[in-house]
Amino acid sequence: MSTLILDETQTRSGPAGTPHLGQSPDDVRKREAKHSAVDQRAGKYLTFLLGREEFAIRVLKVREIMGIQDITAVPQTPSYIKGVINLRGKVIPVVDLRLKFCLPEIEYTQRTCIIVVQVESSGVTLHTGIIVDAVSEVLNLAAGDVEDTPDFGDGGSSAASYLLGMAKIKGKVKILLDIDRVLSAQEVRGLDGLMHN
Repeated sequence: MSTLILDETQTRSGPAGTPHLGQSPDDVRKREAKHSAVDQRAGKYLTFLLGREEFAIRVLKVREIMGIQDITAVPQTPSYIKGVINLRGKVIPVVDLRLKFCLPEIEYTQRTCIIVVQVESSGVTLHTGIIVDAVSEVLNLAAGDVEDTPDFGDGGSSAASYLLGMAKIKGKVKILLDIDRVLSAQEVRGLDGLMHN
């Protein structure tokens, strides 16, 4: 049985799905998994503004978009949980995404929106309203439009956990959010408990 010995002068790259010379089977599997993850990020996204930054979430997670309305405050909740709204007889918790992302609070305007999203975490499915500065448009992103999130180092690891990647469209960068991870499992359980008390 012959063995192929590779040295540093041989190529370490090849087309997706083919073994790379000089890489272990584990390296190849990791690379293929990464390509698969990129492909899974393709699809339709709703874009919205927080300040000057543009974010996007999967359209499949969006249930409704509405203008700002009366929100009933709930005592002893974090500042980013603005309270609850009554959506056709159903009580929905509302999170101010600006405050959740540690951005300065601003006055709500006519462009301020509540996006009702379906959040799933640790077996709990919950409809939650997220307050954003304005809704922009729906984009259809191809796999080639999406890049991995840059490595922000240890300090940015918690933020990076809820980023799907970055999309470059017409020279602008849009930050893709994994809405299921924006709220931690503990926060989702807390909101679910709030709804059922």
